[in-house]
Amino acid sequence: MAFNFAVIFVVLASVYCVSGIPFSTRVVGGADAEVGQFPHQVSLQREDASHTCGGSILNENFILTAAHCVVVGAGIEPYPPKYFQVRVGSIQRSTGGKLLKIKRIIVNKEYGNFLNDVALLELEEPLVWTDNIKPIQMAEEEVPSGEDVIVSGWGRLYTGGPIPNRLQWNTLKAITTEECEEAIEFGRDSLICLAHEVDNGVCNGDSGGPATYKGKLVGVAGFVVDGCGSHNPDGYAKVFYHRNWITENMQ
Repeated sequence: MAFNFAVIFVVLASVYCVSGIPFSTRVVGGADAEVGQFPHQVSLQREDASHTCGGSILNENFILTAAHCVVVGAGIEPYPPKYFQVRVGSIQRSTGGKLLKIKRIIVNKEYGNFLNDVALLELEEPLVWTDNIKPIQMAEEEVPSGEDVIVSGWGRLYTGGPIPNRLQWNTLKAITTEECEEAIEFGRDSLICLAHEVDNGVCNGDSGGPATYKGKLVGVAGFVVDGCGSHNPDGYAKVFYHRNWITENMQ
């Protein structure tokens, strides 16, 4: 069975063609975030302040995002850090919080074909913790199938739709590698697939953003299949699988 995969980013490269669902007026099933609800969430932006992807604060110096958000074309070479900035401490992508510059971008050299889609952003100056700026712990184990996983981001409200200014969130369901293979023929140990009802899930601009379970980071948003909010599960890089790479590269 052939599926139309699409990485879910906005501006760094041409978005892969998506198809297969009608447009929806819903926020892909999401809801407005409250101030302080996701203090680990950041907006990765171009130097002109246009939102590109999401990301998660790991410590005062490093943010985790998706590799496809920062690489040139389909390779593993990142754009120069000067092309990016991050907004932290705000649920509004265009106002509030702080804008910080990036010192270094580290891409997983095994990234490719929608796999190992993780990258680290080292900030030029360390973060100062507040009620709205806090790190999130990485998961230390797998998420059981059927458990609720929280996702958040400033992605499009539907395929080809507008990007919200206020952070959105939704609750999806973790499925096993075997269940993911059965659903989209792409079950991999390095992925966590999140199932959802139609007109729910992530979309362009949510890439790199967090999926959390019991308050810990379990996934990095990577791709959708047959368009945003289709009946297929969404693909996330599994943080537990990549934990050693992340830890080693934050040294």
